[in-house]
Amino acid sequence: MYANVMQQTQDYPKMRTTRRRKEEKVRKKTVVALKASIIAEPFSAKSRLENALVIPPPVAGAFKERPSESTSFKRCYERGDFPIALEHDTKGNKIAWKVEIERLDYHHYLPLFVEGLSETSHPYEFFARQGVHDMLEHGGDKVLAVIPQLIIPIKKALNKRKLSVICTTLKALQHLVVAGEMIGEALVPYYRQILPILNIFKNKNINSGDGIDYSQQKRENVGDLIQETLEALERRGGPDAFINIKYMVPTYESCMLN
Repeated sequence: MYANVMQQTQDYPKMRTTRRRKEEKVRKKTVVALKASIIAEPFSAKSRLENALVIPPPVAGAFKERPSESTSFKRCYERGDFPIALEHDTKGNKIAWKVEIERLDYHHYLPLFVEGLSETSHPYEFFARQGVHDMLEHGGDKVLAVIPQLIIPIKKALNKRKLSVICTTLKALQHLVVAGEMIGEALVPYYRQILPILNIFKNKNINSGDGIDYSQQKRENVGDLIQETLEALERRGGPDAFINIKYMVPTYESCMLN
């Protein structure tokens, strides 16, 4: 038995060499076959030939992040156009407004801050996010008149397709809906501009397996946030909200009818 084991041990290098030779032969045959193949476009006459190598279709890239663009918010902040400063306290960072928020020109400042939701670097991301929530908190009736100016910045932020930006924008959208009377209904005509990205990412939830999903605690699970946002839009959007949401997000089911 010992002799058999020794013989097998001695044969291992030969076996590895033989396997490498076989793999090399297969590789060479594959290369030759590829060189002999004809590169053909899909559904063309050449694609029907026996040795045709059909070019695969391009990747759609529905979830691919779009390149970042410089925002007006960033330029205004760097020029010092905003009446804000960074304040530190025991609870963390917050915005110190140099004027009363209620006295701000919402037609000028709110669209700029919403555009800043596309920013991902500090301190722009923090100032934009916190500034939007502060203005919505104190805006009252001023917010409703600015709705048409907010749609394009919201659409651009969502179209960036970066998960962190989408989550930040969805939280701002949820706050916007409850910021004043009639705002939910005023948003209904703009569903076709802001809901397509929600339809794409609606089922994109983070699967943590057996681990702890901390994203749910931080409200950063994009699929759950989209569901919450659609439900908020339906609740505050009046009688025409559901049918318009359903048109843009076919898999959405009413939270009011069920």
